[in-house]
Amino acid sequence: MSNSIVVLGPGQGAQSVGMGLAWRDASKAAAEIFARADAAIDLSALGGSLSKLCFEGSAETLNRTDVSQPALFTCAMASFAALQDCQNPPQIAACAGLSLGEYTALAIAGAFSFEDGLRLVAARGRLMQAAAEASRGGMVALIGADEAQAQAVCDGAAQGEVLVCANFNATGQIVLSGHASACARALDVASSVGCRAAPLQVAGAFHSPLMAPAAEALANALELVEFHPLKYPVWSNVTAALHGQDDPQTLKKLLVDQLVCPVRWSQSMSALIAGLPAGAERPAFHELAPGSVLKGLMRRIDRTCEVTSHDKPDKPDKPDTTVQPH
Repeated sequence: MSNSIVVLGPGQGAQSVGMGLAWRDASKAAAEIFARADAAIDLSALGGSLSKLCFEGSAETLNRTDVSQPALFTCAMASFAALQDCQNPPQIAACAGLSLGEYTALAIAGAFSFEDGLRLVAARGRLMQAAAEASRGGMVALIGADEAQAQAVCDGAAQGEVLVCANFNATGQIVLSGHASACARALDVASSVGCRAAPLQVAGAFHSPLMAPAAEALANALELVEFHPLKYPVWSNVTAALHGQDDPQTLKKLLVDQLVCPVRWSQSMSALIAGLPAGAERPAFHELAPGSVLKGLMRRIDRTCEVTSHDKPDKPDKPDTTVQPH
């Protein structure tokens, strides 16, 4: 049996009040990550330290894009630190993360330090929150649609406004993003192409051209951070292919593009699985805290690939069917 693993980082939408608390209480390594996060960024204006907002903050505050993103990154990194804090930690075969989770994957692969990654995702969250507040945008989940049908909904509902495919989460689950009025029209157009549509409760039109102001500012923030060669293979959301091991400028550009381009999670996972050895040598897939959304998505992408979720210590969760838009 292989002792190697593929590590998956969850994206925004997986957050819930209390996340990471069990890891903090069970592991000194996880507790240290939360302490480092509290020292690195100041969220007192939003109601308390990062750890307090994770453990006991209101759901309304935790769901804010500028809070949830650093909170999710910290929670995932805390669970990873705890899982690796053993006598014989597994070898890492590859890393990937859904949207925000790509920063978790890159941090694990050594692209940047935990503190630099945390400051980046905190900036990313603030910039996305500001871009959302400056534009009337939204997102719509299409159920049962393929890419051609999703594009047909965009073409039929845009009417001169922005409406694009934003997330290819899994087979039959695609998320559209754009102006709120175009999203509203998409709800009616979807049935005409043979799929169902549901609005998502999000702050704005993520992974669409309406995030261009955030992308431009994020490029400046990324230039201030030193990136290092990747120790492990990491899959890109934008290209659904491997990042270059030592190509920091292209990597930074892809992280900027990720804000305005679709997240191709389904394609990334299919390509990752296709490139792995078969049989007993195939690595096991592990989803970091919080939640088990990626486990649920994998059941729709490739049912032969079992994902172990680590929402809490030694308590793998059942698959979550929550749609992760960003």
